[in-house]
Amino acid sequence: MQRRKRKRVRWGRVFGALLFLGIFMVGLFTIIQYIEGTIKVMNEPLKKAEGKQSFQGAQKKMDEINVLLLGSDSRGEEPARTDTIMIAHYDPQTHQIKLISFMRDMLVNVPGHGQQKLNAAYSYGGPELLRKTIDENFGLDIHYYAIVDFKGFEKVVDLLVPNGIEVEIPYEMSYGIGMTLEPGIQRLHGKELLGYVRFRHDRLSDFGRIERQQEVISKLKEEAVGLHNVVKLPKLFDLLSTYIDTNIESSTLISIGKDIITNDQSEIETLRIPENGSFENARHEKLGDVLEIDLMQNMESIHRFLGE
Repeated sequence: MQRRKRKRVRWGRVFGALLFLGIFMVGLFTIIQYIEGTIKVMNEPLKKAEGKQSFQGAQKKMDEINVLLLGSDSRGEEPARTDTIMIAHYDPQTHQIKLISFMRDMLVNVPGHGQQKLNAAYSYGGPELLRKTIDENFGLDIHYYAIVDFKGFEKVVDLLVPNGIEVEIPYEMSYGIGMTLEPGIQRLHGKELLGYVRFRHDRLSDFGRIERQQEVISKLKEEAVGLHNVVKLPKLFDLLSTYIDTNIESSTLISIGKDIITNDQSEIETLRIPENGSFENARHEKLGDVLEIDLMQNMESIHRFLGE
C-alpha cells in the first residue's frame, strides 16, 4: 500500500496572499471612511461671516476660480482689521494654483470712503467692500471669499503636516509673537509657523512678512500633497467649518481640496502687488505711512500673471 504524498504548504504564497488581503482591507476601510466622512460634511454648510454686507462675487467661470483670502486680526476689537490680503487663483483644468499678495498699506480708492489704505476697506465694509475695492482699482473679478481664524491655521498645519515645515529663519524673531524663533534652519509646527508668518518687525518691513506667507503656503501645499492625506479631508473640513468664514459651497470646497491634495502638478506661482518699481513710500497727512502705487502698471501685471 502506497503512502499518500503529503502536500507542502507554500508559506511564501500564503503570506503574500494574506498581505495582499490585508492591504486591500485597509484600503477599503480607508475609502469607506472617506466616503462616509465626505457625505457627512457635504450636508453641513460652512458658517458665513455675519453682520457684514452680503458678498456679491462675480459669477464663477468653469475655467477659473478667484478666492479672496483674508487673515483677520480682530483681537476682539471692532472694527476688525485684516492681517493678510491674498487672491488665490485656481484653474481646475490644469490644477494650477497662483497666489497674489496685496500690500495692506497701498493707497487706493475705497468706494464711498475716498483715498484710504487697502486694508481699511475690510474695516469699513468687510469682504464685500474689499472685493469692490480690488475690482475698482485692479480690475480683478473675485468669486469667493474666505476669512481665516489664525488658530485654525495652526490646527490645519498640524493635521496635514504633523512633522512640521522646514524654513530658514534669517535672524531672531520674538517681538509681538509670544515666542522666540532662533535663527537657522528650523522645522516649525503650527503655532511656531504662525509666529513666523505674522512677525511684523522684519528688516524688510511688510515686504518680508509677505515673502514668508507665500513661502509657507507653497511649502504647505508641497508637503500636504499625496493620497495619504485624502482620508484627512473630512477632518480638515471639520476644522475649516470651525475656523473659517466663507461663501464657498461645501461640495466645491471638498472638490478643490481633493484635487489639490491628489494632483502634484506644479509649484504655486506667486506675485506681490505692488511689484518692484511701481510704488513709492510716502507720508499721508491723515493716514500716516502709505505706498503710492502706479495702478495701471500693477493692474497689467496682475492680468499678465493670470494669463488674461
